Amino acid sequence: MILSGQTAAVTGAGSGLGAATARHLAARGAKVACIDLTKESAAATAQEIGGLALAADVSDQAAVEAAFARIGEEMGAARVVVSCAGIGTASRILPRDGSLTIDAFERTLRVNLLGTYTVMNIAARAMAAAEVLDEDGTRGLIVNTASVAYEDGQIGQAAYSASKGGVASLTLPAARELAKFGIRVMTIAPGLFETSMSAGLPDDIRADILKNVPFPSRMGHADEYALLVQSIVENPMLNGTVIRLDAAARMPIK
Repeated sequence: MILSGQTAAVTGAGSGLGAATARHLAARGAKVACIDLTKESAAATAQEIGGLALAADVSDQAAVEAAFARIGEEMGAARVVVSCAGIGTASRILPRDGSLTIDAFERTLRVNLLGTYTVMNIAARAMAAAEVLDEDGTRGLIVNTASVAYEDGQIGQAAYSASKGGVASLTLPAARELAKFGIRVMTIAPGLFETSMSAGLPDDIRADILKNVPFPSRMGHADEYALLVQSIVENPMLNGTVIRLDAAARMPIK
């Protein structure tokens, strides 16, 4: 798929991976709708790239439907949809204070897994009704975001790992189902990246994690995630799989 002239929608576009992706797609000629939890966050990126700012909680079906309806009206059906919205949580199953952590588990799955599915479901409906773009019958692409934690979850990441594992697991069945509509589905599983989610890591924990990143031995940059999104857009044979973007890192037990 050629990015130039296409409509793209990015969730979590107010910061981090989402903001970098929105900028990258816009720089390559895409018309970008920036979706974030608040209009102010979305607008920060949208104003920079001349995009459309939309507020939506990705786990709220009505809000997501309203956002994609507006995208369709103002920019045309989104042909590239990248889901970067999510929350990072750390909560033990049996914390030292003896409290239950079921609410935290439910909230994590609601945002990270249900939110990803909701966006994919609503975006795919609009894509399936659009005209084909090429001789392959392409109508669009959905890129979801998991995490290396879906395979290498650390202690305290039960909820986060489960939510990202769900995102990874739905990739192939979604790609197989949506194939008849000319819609590809891919997932990126980033390692440790420089984002607001990782900004609060204590220096000692950050240094310990980086010991397990072979090369390059550093945190990833958000524009490196965006570069992979571009590669997925432009390579039609990438479909139905999860790509780890982690510099060969495998997270230790902590």
